[in-house]
Amino acid sequence: MRRTIRLARRVVAYEWGMWRSLARWTLRRPYPVAPGAATFAYVGGVQPILLAFLALSTIEIPILDVILRHTVDSPAIRHAAIAVGVWGVLWMVGLLASLRIHPHVVDGAGLRVRNGTSLDITIPWTAVAGVSVRRRSLPSSRAYRYDEDDPTVLNLGVGSQTAIDVTLREPLTVPLPNGPSAPVREIRMYADDPTALVDRARRHLPAERRSGC
Repeated sequence: MRRTIRLARRVVAYEWGMWRSLARWTLRRPYPVAPGAATFAYVGGVQPILLAFLALSTIEIPILDVILRHTVDSPAIRHAAIAVGVWGVLWMVGLLASLRIHPHVVDGAGLRVRNGTSLDITIPWTAVAGVSVRRRSLPSSRAYRYDEDDPTVLNLGVGSQTAIDVTLREPLTVPLPNGPSAPVREIRMYADDPTALVDRARRHLPAERRSGC
């Protein structure tokens, strides 16, 4: 029962965060960041797929309406089906908006890794041993998963890939959507411009740790 309640709360929070992101994106009101902070997008890894689904779903709505007009006598059923189709299109736009309005952030506090409204992890610079660019493919499109060969490595992928390795000075527990992670020694993440993010991150590291891993 408690698990069901927690899941329901997560779903409600996710939906609310997505629609709020859509509103902010539409109104061009990004969330503020600290002075001197730099933001980095990661939506490029999934944007082509989302746009393709959006195009197909948008085309399906009038086609479905035509089909229902000739096969269903009830206007209520037809209107309900169209409403569901429109909701689905808006939901995907909201998902895209949530990825755009919540970028990764590099500032004086640390490296903030995000994935829409579902993932928000800040890694303080004191915990970072090195940051380097390394592109990797993942076996699934899950937003987070432990590495199959090393459970102390946490993959925070986008579009079944990562592009940056963040090595930690000691095992660290980070917040995940379903609760705290196991202690991890390395976090792998994705950014559209990994080189720019790594260069910016290294400015906050001592000289002996700027060369990466």
